[in-house]
Amino acid sequence: MSILKTIQSPADLKRLSPEQFPALCQELREQIIGAVSNVGGHLASNLGVIELTVALHYLLDTPKDKIVWDTSNQAYAHKLLTGRREQFHTLRQYGGMSGFTKREESVYDTFNAGHAGTGVSAAFGMVAAREQLAQKHKVVCVVGDGAMTSGMTLEGLHHAGGLEKDFLVILNDNQMSISKNVGAISSYLNRTFTGEFYTKMREETGHLLGKIPHIGADVQKWARRAEELAKGAILPGLLFEELGFRYAGPIDGHNFEHLLPTLENVLKMKGPVLLHVFMKKGIW
Repeated sequence: MSILKTIQSPADLKRLSPEQFPALCQELREQIIGAVSNVGGHLASNLGVIELTVALHYLLDTPKDKIVWDTSNQAYAHKLLTGRREQFHTLRQYGGMSGFTKREESVYDTFNAGHAGTGVSAAFGMVAAREQLAQKHKVVCVVGDGAMTSGMTLEGLHHAGGLEKDFLVILNDNQMSISKNVGAISSYLNRTFTGEFYTKMREETGHLLGKIPHIGADVQKWARRAEELAKGAILPGLLFEELGFRYAGPIDGHNFEHLLPTLENVLKMKGPVLLHVFMKKGIW
């Protein structure tokens, strides 16, 4: 039996167990590929964000809680989970569904946008409105690493970090925009400890630690864990910490065992938070 056909809104998604989510994600991918094969559209970006979309609608109380997609051509799974499955075949057709989020189309679509770089500022505007109205809902912005080269994105992060209001930004880091990212910020985000000297030193140190009688394997394990903690503290979280955000991650955005508990925890945090999630465009 199809799981997707039982979902008319995120309320139906909440009745599922997380063990059912991988099968649901497979159905979402098949639905998106089928539609895009017929009418065209954005394929790779949507296939890459499916697990995150399921996790967000499972944990948030949408449409009361707000999700802003930057850019919103990655919102196909969002549309399928918010009551538009039967109209999905009309995607990008005259009189049919928009290829982007559209407020006139659904209460679940919070912002009309087709261009990268506008999401953080728009979402923080919703945060400011929430504070003015003394409301309590959550606001989440999903932004791609390609949009980090946008001045408007950096201005929005600067503004949000300075005002210290509850706000979650999720960095969808797939190392791609329309094509491979370039520039200083992209290099900063993608930099890893892969230099020849470092790699050789790590291999030789691991070999020596493993030879310690009785405790070698345990020492190797703790050394690897310390290495990952050091990477997370230095690259790239420092940039966002300096902008006033609490940084969490990076985590695997396709693994629900990592994604769900981490996302649940960061949604409870106070103030501006950035969750760094690694995903792959076009993953099948």
